[in-house]
Amino acid sequence: MCGIVGYMGPVVPGPVLSDMMAAIAHRGPDSNGEWADPEAGIALGHLRLAIVDLTPTGHQPMTSASGRYVLTYNGEIYNHMALRCALEEAGQAPAWRGSSDTETLLAGFDAWGIEETLVRAVGMFAIGLWDKEQRSLTLVRDRLGEKPLFCGWQGDTFLFGSELKALRQHPAFLGKIARDGLVEVLRHGHVGEDRSIYVGIGKVRPGEIVTLSLSDRNLRRRLYWDGGAVAAAPKPPAPGDVEAIDRLESLLTEAVDGQMMSDVPLGAFLSGGIDSSTVVALMQKTSAQPVRTFSIGFHEARYNEAEFARAVADHLGTAHTDLYVSDKELRDVVPLLPRIYDEPFADSSQIPTYLVAQLARQHVTVALSGDGGDELFGGYGRYGHAAQLRARLARVPQGLRQLTACSIRSLPAGGLTRLLSPLVPTPQGKEPIGQRLHRLANYARQPDLDSLHRTMVSVWRFPEAAVPGGHHPESLLAETSPPRGAGGDVERMMQLDMLTYLPDDILAKVDRATMAVALESRAPFLDHRVTEYAWSLPEHFKLRDGVPKWALRQVLYRHVPKGLIERPKMGFEVPIGLWLRGGLKDWAAALLDPTRLRREGNFDAEVVDTLWQSHLSERFNWGPQLWCVLMVQAWLEEISTTP
Repeated sequence: MCGIVGYMGPVVPGPVLSDMMAAIAHRGPDSNGEWADPEAGIALGHLRLAIVDLTPTGHQPMTSASGRYVLTYNGEIYNHMALRCALEEAGQAPAWRGSSDTETLLAGFDAWGIEETLVRAVGMFAIGLWDKEQRSLTLVRDRLGEKPLFCGWQGDTFLFGSELKALRQHPAFLGKIARDGLVEVLRHGHVGEDRSIYVGIGKVRPGEIVTLSLSDRNLRRRLYWDGGAVAAAPKPPAPGDVEAIDRLESLLTEAVDGQMMSDVPLGAFLSGGIDSSTVVALMQKTSAQPVRTFSIGFHEARYNEAEFARAVADHLGTAHTDLYVSDKELRDVVPLLPRIYDEPFADSSQIPTYLVAQLARQHVTVALSGDGGDELFGGYGRYGHAAQLRARLARVPQGLRQLTACSIRSLPAGGLTRLLSPLVPTPQGKEPIGQRLHRLANYARQPDLDSLHRTMVSVWRFPEAAVPGGHHPESLLAETSPPRGAGGDVERMMQLDMLTYLPDDILAKVDRATMAVALESRAPFLDHRVTEYAWSLPEHFKLRDGVPKWALRQVLYRHVPKGLIERPKMGFEVPIGLWLRGGLKDWAAALLDPTRLRREGNFDAEVVDTLWQSHLSERFNWGPQLWCVLMVQAWLEEISTTP
């Protein structure tokens, strides 16, 4: 795991590349390197977190044996030794200088070409590759989007890098905020797909190859792996239950075993849930030593899973470490978030994710996780909820449905809560009944599944109202949605989440949190062979008789007793709404001050202040919506004070 930077354009005097690298030094504390061709106007930089081949033979940027390619690369190729064997058997291997996967990639590019090498590779990666012969730059991102890669033109200079803070160091960087990006942050809590918060800067999409030559400014884009097509492909004949579970366990075991490749200490995150418990169980199955596992616990029991993680760890015999933190310790992370996340990012589980990464880094350099299990095996509660809701609403005429929904929403949520709270009391920190009815009424108004799904994953319903001049960009969740295929409602939502929420929220969150402490995170579920097999299975292997992740549970039950696993899904819940009325109130009030908002001009001060005052009065819990605004405000404050 590393950090990469580079630019193509006019030669700039001074230590520009070094400055870009210094901005993301946390991603690669072990060594760094630079390569440039001033005549061609290309410069590549690399920061190394040494994981495989700790010797200088793994140093980057690295030139291929042929001399044609220069590579700066972030990630891991788990099957790189198998690729070496294939090259050797075909008589196409160079005289190996070391044992790094970087050298293997370059040998593959020389022998097979770029795209065929990528198709053969199993791993996670972000790549910057200069072709001396074609005088072209190629950028690549792994299939599911585990590793980040930003890029774009700023004037006559093309910039790229692992994080935006590196690009900001180049003198050509313009730094103009994209108003549509602000709208997107309010709606989803992040800027997604191929966009960023800056005008002219975007992201390489998962599974995409982007090529740029010196002869023109056009970015040529193509997919070497298309997740949307994989999800929509016709399914083969359904296997029997035992056959499917055996095959799934075999593929997961192979993926876990491959991702335990490391020359440095390795462990795993363990929440005690299905996904992480499955990964840890298979790690322990293949390991001769107790696996190091880590979990975060909360003194406030309303959102604590650490005791379940400890029980799973005890059963599997792992070397387990947990850390219990208070609300204050969680809140103390908040000032760090704008620098860690580098772009407005408002998934509040970013806070405990950072803390568990920090805990793990005290003991290991690599940690496996269960990320991807929800999107591949139907784990989110909204999947079953949406399917049930649509089935019930189908029996109600559209006109009556709209009338009922509008009637509910015409009544103040606070009034509904006061009226119904004697019958439906609200637990501390949870959504009041009036607010819940308003949300359900909004769901009932949606004309189709895609609209319902988009509404369910939206934080703000009408974010454009809070961003003067802003519009929501075209999105895979609406205007450019991929073909659905023959799957049912659950699989359609899984498909959309795999293409958007997974790379843009979950994987971005984990990458920034772990790399902030120089920890490499790996996700066995995102081995593309596991992903493709999961999509080949019919929907009833994911959701059966109301039970999500059915097939995955059967694999886990072979290693962990059912009683240790069966409980409601909790996740890293953080009581943002309560904090904004308590320990974070003064911090939030300063960032949301109407005078400040009017002066800065990014948000409509009246719209935001109305939400803030309503939240403080406890008439409505606007915590998630306000958190989106606050993460933008805190980020703007950070970049205004950081060189």
